Amino acid sequence: MTTMSLLDVILLFSVMSLLALVPSASVALVVTRSSTAGFPHGAAVAAGIVLGDLVFVCLAVLGLAVMAEAMGGFFVVVKYLAGAYLIWFGLSLLRAKRPTLAGTRDRSTSSLTVSFFSGLILTLGDIKAIFFYASLFPAFVDLSSISATDLASIVVITLLAVGGVKVGYAYAGVRVASLAGGRGAGRGAKVAAGGLMIGVGAYLVAKA
Repeated sequence: MTTMSLLDVILLFSVMSLLALVPSASVALVVTRSSTAGFPHGAAVAAGIVLGDLVFVCLAVLGLAVMAEAMGGFFVVVKYLAGAYLIWFGLSLLRAKRPTLAGTRDRSTSSLTVSFFSGLILTLGDIKAIFFYASLFPAFVDLSSISATDLASIVVITLLAVGGVKVGYAYAGVRVASLAGGRGAGRGAKVAAGGLMIGVGAYLVAKA
Protein backbone atom coordinates (compact mmCIF):
# COMPACT_ATOMS: atom_id res chain seq x y z
CA MET A 1 0.00 0.00 0.00
CA THR A 2 1.37 3.40 -1.01
CA THR A 3 1.26 6.53 1.14
CA MET A 4 1.98 8.87 -1.79
CA SER A 5 -0.99 10.55 -3.43
CA LEU A 6 -1.14 11.50 -7.11
CA LEU A 7 -0.55 15.13 -6.09
CA ASP A 8 2.55 14.09 -4.15
CA VAL A 9 3.90 12.23 -7.18
CA ILE A 10 3.26 15.18 -9.51
CA LEU A 11 4.83 17.68 -7.11
CA LEU A 12 7.89 15.52 -6.48
CA PHE A 13 8.41 14.96 -10.19
CA SER A 14 8.06 18.71 -10.85
CA VAL A 15 10.51 19.67 -8.11
CA MET A 16 13.15 17.17 -9.21
CA SER A 17 12.76 18.09 -12.89
CA LEU A 18 13.08 21.81 -12.25
CA LEU A 19 16.12 21.36 -10.02
CA ALA A 20 17.74 19.14 -12.65
CA LEU A 21 17.16 21.95 -15.16
CA VAL A 22 19.04 24.54 -13.09
CA PRO A 23 22.51 25.14 -14.63
CA SER A 24 25.12 23.48 -12.41
CA ALA A 25 28.40 21.59 -12.48
CA SER A 26 26.58 18.41 -13.53
CA VAL A 27 24.81 20.22 -16.37
CA ALA A 28 28.13 21.70 -17.48
CA LEU A 29 29.73 18.26 -17.51
CA VAL A 30 26.87 16.71 -19.52
CA VAL A 31 26.88 19.51 -22.09
CA THR A 32 30.67 19.58 -22.37
CA ARG A 33 31.06 15.83 -22.90
CA SER A 34 28.16 15.77 -25.36
CA SER A 35 29.37 18.76 -27.38
CA THR A 36 33.00 17.67 -27.51
CA ALA A 37 32.79 13.86 -27.64
CA GLY A 38 29.29 13.17 -28.92
CA PHE A 39 25.82 12.43 -27.57
CA PRO A 40 26.67 8.93 -26.24
CA HIS A 41 29.24 10.46 -23.90
CA GLY A 42 26.76 13.07 -22.65
CA ALA A 43 24.19 10.33 -22.09
CA ALA A 44 26.80 8.25 -20.23
CA VAL A 45 27.56 11.18 -17.93
CA ALA A 46 23.79 11.60 -17.36
CA ALA A 47 23.53 7.90 -16.44
CA GLY A 48 26.32 8.31 -13.90
CA ILE A 49 24.62 11.36 -12.40
CA VAL A 50 21.31 9.49 -12.08
CA LEU A 51 22.99 6.53 -10.39
CA GLY A 52 24.65 8.87 -7.89
CA ASP A 53 21.31 10.52 -7.19
CA LEU A 54 19.68 7.12 -6.68
CA VAL A 55 22.33 6.24 -4.09
CA PHE A 56 21.51 9.42 -2.17
CA VAL A 57 17.77 8.89 -2.61
CA CYS A 58 17.90 5.40 -1.09
CA LEU A 59 20.19 6.50 1.75
CA ALA A 60 17.96 9.46 2.56
CA VAL A 61 14.63 7.61 2.38
CA LEU A 62 15.73 4.47 4.25
CA GLY A 63 17.69 6.44 6.83
CA LEU A 64 14.80 8.78 7.49
CA ALA A 65 12.39 5.86 7.75
CA VAL A 66 14.50 4.35 10.53
CA MET A 67 14.73 7.75 12.21
CA ALA A 68 10.98 8.28 12.03
CA GLU A 69 10.30 4.90 13.61
CA ALA A 70 12.83 5.47 16.39
CA MET A 71 11.97 9.09 17.20
CA GLY A 72 8.20 8.85 17.02
CA GLY A 73 6.50 12.19 17.66
CA PHE A 74 9.78 14.08 17.82
CA PHE A 75 10.14 13.48 14.08
CA VAL A 76 7.57 16.25 13.61
CA VAL A 77 10.30 18.69 14.71
CA VAL A 78 12.53 17.27 11.98
CA LYS A 79 9.78 17.95 9.45
CA TYR A 80 9.53 21.59 10.55
CA LEU A 81 13.29 21.97 10.24
CA ALA A 82 13.20 20.32 6.82
CA GLY A 83 10.44 22.68 5.69
CA ALA A 84 12.46 25.68 6.86
CA TYR A 85 15.50 24.37 4.99
CA LEU A 86 13.55 23.98 1.75
CA ILE A 87 12.20 27.53 2.06
CA TRP A 88 15.74 28.81 2.63
CA PHE A 89 16.99 26.75 -0.32
CA GLY A 90 14.28 28.23 -2.56
CA LEU A 91 15.16 31.77 -1.51
CA SER A 92 18.85 31.09 -2.20
CA LEU A 93 17.95 29.91 -5.73
CA LEU A 94 16.00 33.11 -6.34
CA ARG A 95 19.01 35.20 -5.25
CA ALA A 96 21.75 33.10 -6.91
CA LYS A 97 23.77 34.43 -9.80
CA ARG A 98 23.94 32.60 -13.10
CA PRO A 99 26.74 30.02 -13.18
CA THR A 100 29.11 29.91 -16.11
CA LEU A 101 30.28 27.05 -18.22
CA ALA A 102 33.53 28.81 -19.07
CA GLY A 103 36.61 26.76 -18.53
CA THR A 104 34.76 23.45 -18.52
CA ARG A 105 35.37 22.44 -22.12
CA ASP A 106 37.26 19.21 -22.62
CA ARG A 107 38.30 17.99 -26.03
CA SER A 108 39.12 14.45 -24.95
CA THR A 109 37.18 11.57 -26.44
CA SER A 110 37.80 8.96 -23.80
CA SER A 111 35.66 5.88 -23.28
CA LEU A 112 32.01 5.85 -22.33
CA THR A 113 33.03 4.20 -19.07
CA VAL A 114 35.13 7.25 -18.18
CA SER A 115 32.20 9.54 -19.02
CA PHE A 116 29.86 7.45 -16.88
CA PHE A 117 32.16 7.44 -13.86
CA SER A 118 32.88 11.15 -14.22
CA GLY A 119 29.15 11.82 -13.77
CA LEU A 120 28.90 9.35 -10.89
CA ILE A 121 31.93 10.71 -9.04
CA LEU A 122 30.83 14.31 -9.53
CA THR A 123 27.44 13.49 -7.98
CA LEU A 124 28.76 11.37 -5.11
CA GLY A 125 31.24 14.13 -4.31
CA ASP A 126 28.32 16.45 -3.57
CA ILE A 127 27.56 14.99 -0.14
CA LYS A 128 25.16 17.83 0.66
CA ALA A 129 22.76 16.22 -1.82
CA ILE A 130 21.79 13.63 0.77
CA PHE A 131 20.76 16.41 3.17
CA PHE A 132 18.69 17.97 0.42
CA TYR A 133 16.89 14.71 -0.30
CA ALA A 134 16.45 14.13 3.42
CA SER A 135 14.62 17.47 3.56
CA LEU A 136 12.57 16.88 0.43
CA PHE A 137 10.99 13.46 0.89
CA PRO A 138 9.10 14.01 4.18
CA ALA A 139 6.84 16.37 2.24
CA PHE A 140 5.63 13.59 -0.02
CA VAL A 141 5.69 10.31 1.89
CA ASP A 142 4.96 9.17 5.44
CA LEU A 143 8.42 7.91 6.33
CA SER A 144 7.17 6.14 9.44
CA SER A 145 5.19 3.75 7.24
CA ILE A 146 6.98 3.88 3.89
CA SER A 147 6.27 0.91 1.66
CA ALA A 148 8.23 -0.83 -1.07
CA THR A 149 5.80 0.75 -3.54
CA ASP A 150 6.66 4.22 -2.25
CA LEU A 151 10.38 3.58 -2.61
CA ALA A 152 9.88 2.16 -6.10
CA SER A 153 7.82 5.23 -7.04
CA ILE A 154 10.55 7.58 -5.83
CA VAL A 155 13.20 5.64 -7.77
CA VAL A 156 11.12 5.79 -10.97
CA ILE A 157 10.46 9.51 -10.47
CA THR A 158 14.20 10.10 -10.04
CA LEU A 159 15.00 8.13 -13.19
CA LEU A 160 12.42 9.99 -15.28
CA ALA A 161 12.92 13.48 -13.85
CA VAL A 162 16.69 13.68 -13.39
CA GLY A 163 17.56 11.25 -16.18
CA GLY A 164 15.16 12.82 -18.66
CA VAL A 165 16.42 16.34 -18.07
CA LYS A 166 20.12 15.39 -18.18
CA VAL A 167 19.68 13.39 -21.40
CA GLY A 168 17.84 16.41 -22.82
CA TYR A 169 20.86 18.54 -21.97
CA ALA A 170 23.10 15.96 -23.66
CA TYR A 171 21.05 16.28 -26.84
CA ALA A 172 21.07 20.07 -26.56
CA GLY A 173 24.85 19.99 -26.12
CA VAL A 174 25.20 18.39 -29.53
CA ARG A 175 22.95 20.99 -31.16
CA VAL A 176 23.92 24.12 -29.28
CA ALA A 177 26.86 23.81 -26.84
CA SER A 178 26.02 27.08 -25.11
CA LEU A 179 22.36 26.25 -24.42
CA ALA A 180 22.92 25.30 -20.77
CA GLY A 181 24.53 28.66 -20.12
CA GLY A 182 21.78 30.73 -21.69
CA ARG A 183 20.98 33.72 -19.49
CA GLY A 184 17.23 33.67 -19.93
CA ALA A 185 16.80 29.91 -19.64
CA GLY A 186 19.10 29.62 -16.65
CA ARG A 187 17.48 32.47 -14.75
CA GLY A 188 13.98 31.25 -15.57
CA ALA A 189 14.77 27.75 -14.30
CA LYS A 190 16.15 29.14 -11.05
CA VAL A 191 13.12 31.35 -10.45
CA ALA A 192 10.74 28.47 -11.15
CA ALA A 193 12.69 26.01 -9.01
CA GLY A 194 13.14 28.52 -6.19
CA GLY A 195 9.45 29.37 -6.08
CA LEU A 196 8.49 25.70 -6.13
CA MET A 197 10.95 24.86 -3.35
CA ILE A 198 9.47 27.60 -1.16
CA GLY A 199 6.01 26.21 -1.87
CA VAL A 200 7.08 22.66 -1.01
CA GLY A 201 8.72 23.87 2.20
CA ALA A 202 5.51 25.61 3.21
CA TYR A 203 3.53 22.48 2.27
CA LEU A 204 5.80 20.37 4.44
CA VAL A 205 5.40 22.68 7.43
CA ALA A 206 1.63 22.71 6.99
CA LYS A 207 1.52 18.91 6.61
CA ALA A 208 3.64 18.36 9.75
